[in-house]
Amino acid sequence: MTTNKRELTKDVMGLLARIQATAQSTEEQELLAVAINAILFITSTGQRYAFADFLQYLDSNAPPPVVAAFQTREEAETWLNSQPEPPDSTLVLIADQYHSVLYNRELNHRRLIPLPVIEYHLGRLKREGLPPAVASFKTCEEAEAWFMSQTEPPDQSVLTISGDSYLAVHHRNINHRVLHPFSIALDEEEHEHDAQEP
Repeated sequence: MTTNKRELTKDVMGLLARIQATAQSTEEQELLAVAINAILFITSTGQRYAFADFLQYLDSNAPPPVVAAFQTREEAETWLNSQPEPPDSTLVLIADQYHSVLYNRELNHRRLIPLPVIEYHLGRLKREGLPPAVASFKTCEEAEAWFMSQTEPPDQSVLTISGDSYLAVHHRNINHRVLHPFSIALDEEEHEHDAQEP
C-alpha cells in the first residue's frame, strides 16, 4: 500500500469508482457513492494527514486516539460548550478516563459519557500476553518522570512499578502521556458472556 497521503486517497477513490461501475444494484451504487464522498470529505476538509494517522493507529494495536485531554470534568464541559459544533462520537480524556462526545445538532444537545475503553484495552492485552517491560521503577513518580523525559516514546509500552505492570500510553496527536495500571483491566469476553445470561 502506498504511504503517500495524496496517492492513497486517490487510489482508494479510483478503486471505489471501478467497483461502483460494476455494482449490480442501485443500493450498492448508492452505498459506494457514500464511500467515495467520505473520501472526498477527508481530502476537501484538509484531513488527509489525520486519516493517514488513523490508519497507522489501526495497525499499531494502541489504545484509541483522543481529540483532547482534561484534568477535570469542569474543564471538559467548558471545552464542549465552547465548540460551535462539537466533534460527535469522538473520544476525550477526563482525568485520563475515556469519555465519548455526544452531540445532537438539531437539539444542540451535548454530553460527555464515560466509557471503559482503556479497561477493555488492558484486558485484551493481558489475554494476548504482555510484552516484556521496557523499564522498571520503584515508584510511580520515578516512572512518570522517566516517561515524561522521553523525547519520542512509542504509542504504548509496558512498564513495571513496584512489581505491578502499567501501560505507558503516548497520545501523540495531543502530546499527552499517561500511565494505566493493568489492575483496572476488564475482560470484554466475560462481559459479553454475562450480558447474554438470562
